[in-house]
Amino acid sequence: MTDMWENFKLRLYLETTTFNWFIDPRPGHEEVVRLFEAVKAGQFVGYTSKYVTDELDKAEEPKRTNMLNLIDEYGIILLDPKSEIDVLAEEYRNNGIIPKSQEQDSRHIAAASVYELDGIVSYNFHHINREKTKTLIPEVNSHRNLKGIMFFTAEEVFDYYDKFFRGRGTRRDGSDRG
Repeated sequence: MTDMWENFKLRLYLETTTFNWFIDPRPGHEEVVRLFEAVKAGQFVGYTSKYVTDELDKAEEPKRTNMLNLIDEYGIILLDPKSEIDVLAEEYRNNGIIPKSQEQDSRHIAAASVYELDGIVSYNFHHINREKTKTLIPEVNSHRNLKGIMFFTAEEVFDYYDKFFRGRGTRRDGSDRG
């Protein structure tokens, strides 16, 4: 009998800070590199958006090019902008979930929500990956018949996957669980 979760893959939106964490050695860097490798290997499906590439374009060279190259190198899917994203992002700001001045941050969350992804990987603890956002975004989404979304760091992605999918794939140390 086949396990119903055997082919399940988390669909993850990789927010701008995740690309920065990949390039810059800082706490969490190793887990971000491991996450990108897991996306490339097909364990997870990675997505990003024009909103991310617009922000990456503002970085200085060679960092800008190195971060943008990660999209193709790791097979990350680039999501197209949609008018529904702007409408939902504005609702997040109007409800005080994301500050009005942080349009791009609200668009990242809205893009992941409109495209019905499972979660956002972000190291933006000021506006995106914080308790208020984690609590209130699902409420707004449910009123729009959109599913809830989870917020992760790269390490939390692996912890979640290990907890809920019985450790399929690789362990934190990179060895097979088989």
